[in-house]
Amino acid sequence: MRLAEPMSGTPASVLDGLPQPQRWRAMLVILLGITVAVLDGTIVNLALPGIARELHADASHAIWVVNAYQIATLVMLLPLASLGDRVGYRRVYLVGMALFAISSLGAMMADSLATLIAARAVQGLGAAGIMSVNAALVRLIYPREQLGRGMAINSMVVATASVAGPSVAAAILSVASWPWLFALNVPLGALVLALGHYALPANRAAAAAGARFSVVDVALNVLMFSLIFVGADRLGVRSSDAGQGAQPVAWALLLAGVAVGFVYLRRQGGLAVPLFPVDLLRIPVFALSMGTSVAAFCAQMLSFIALPFLLLDTYGRSHVQAGLLITAWPLAIVVVAPIAGRLIGRYPDGLLGSIGLGLLAFGLTMLAALPAQPSNADIVWRMALCGLGFGLFQSPNNHTIVTSPPAHRSGAASGMLGTARLTGQTLGAVLLAAIFSLWSPHDGKGQVIALGLAACCAAVAAVCSALRTR
Repeated sequence: MRLAEPMSGTPASVLDGLPQPQRWRAMLVILLGITVAVLDGTIVNLALPGIARELHADASHAIWVVNAYQIATLVMLLPLASLGDRVGYRRVYLVGMALFAISSLGAMMADSLATLIAARAVQGLGAAGIMSVNAALVRLIYPREQLGRGMAINSMVVATASVAGPSVAAAILSVASWPWLFALNVPLGALVLALGHYALPANRAAAAAGARFSVVDVALNVLMFSLIFVGADRLGVRSSDAGQGAQPVAWALLLAGVAVGFVYLRRQGGLAVPLFPVDLLRIPVFALSMGTSVAAFCAQMLSFIALPFLLLDTYGRSHVQAGLLITAWPLAIVVVAPIAGRLIGRYPDGLLGSIGLGLLAFGLTMLAALPAQPSNADIVWRMALCGLGFGLFQSPNNHTIVTSPPAHRSGAASGMLGTARLTGQTLGAVLLAAIFSLWSPHDGKGQVIALGLAACCAAVAAVCSALRTR
């Protein structure tokens, strides 16, 4: 059954979610799309040395196979979310999926580093189309009283895909060469397009009065995020061996990004429907939820980069052992996410989030306080505690971000979900680089300090979440 575009005056009760089995078909489309989009953000990391050798490129240049994807995704999340409010989330999602599949084929057939980077940039643009309206579509698919379950399923898939990239890449590279990392996206993309054309719902609220799509605003948004991302990346762990000369350039890029952002946000403040949703940030519960998300994902990135150093260098675990131990974190998220979804609506989102983030802060503190010779069990229960806490926080927090704005701004709220995640992760990478520049990771001190700071970030996020209950 294909939904026609409803009139803006249609009663909300008639349009409250999709009936079964249309709901599951629509969610299948959503989950397949978000899985490949998030997964491709990290799936190439393990193959970078092989890509550099085969394409006769320097390792420093090969990094842009990852960066091109991440930058294109980050800079276009908000513009495409805003476009979704105007032309329909389904259209933005399906065009994004088509771009993603076609560019995956281009990446698979790339015979030079420049071609591969260009294909990855287009792939990132397609991923931005998928991610920008993902949560807005979930809001249309589920009825109000069951939206928490939909957000929980979506959050679980995002959390799992975000850490599964290296494992999936290892499995593929064990039997095939790096171009096959992109091969699976082509048939999956075709399947999503075929199903999504009929299964995804249309927008139910008319675009807000005064809404417009400004090329100048899009350009400022792209420039702000690009300068900040590239500057942060040059300060990050990937560029830790680039030499001291890279630091002034990195700080200059960051400051330029902040300056552009100042001009951009002042311009947005005077608009009725801004591209960067400063209007939504004036809603206290939305602003607190965004702060919660940024701080929580900063804690996650700090710990996820520091933990391999801790397990490999300090405790002498093998790569396989370290990977298995860290897997306890996402597995715990998979377990707790459905439970969190059922608790949404019964208890305040702010309360659930603060409890989960408190557990995350405690788990990170316990990881920082591991004994000199910990057993695997000592590590696993701490990892699982972090995963349980993160899983309990994520779904209720996403639920608040998506439902607190009015329906006609669902796209903007959805875009801010991905923006908060990527902003927090970038901030975590920068903080870790600063820590490792002051304390060496080889003696274990840097990792302990990083985990302690991650626990502090989780505690700040818990406070922001608790303030939402007022």
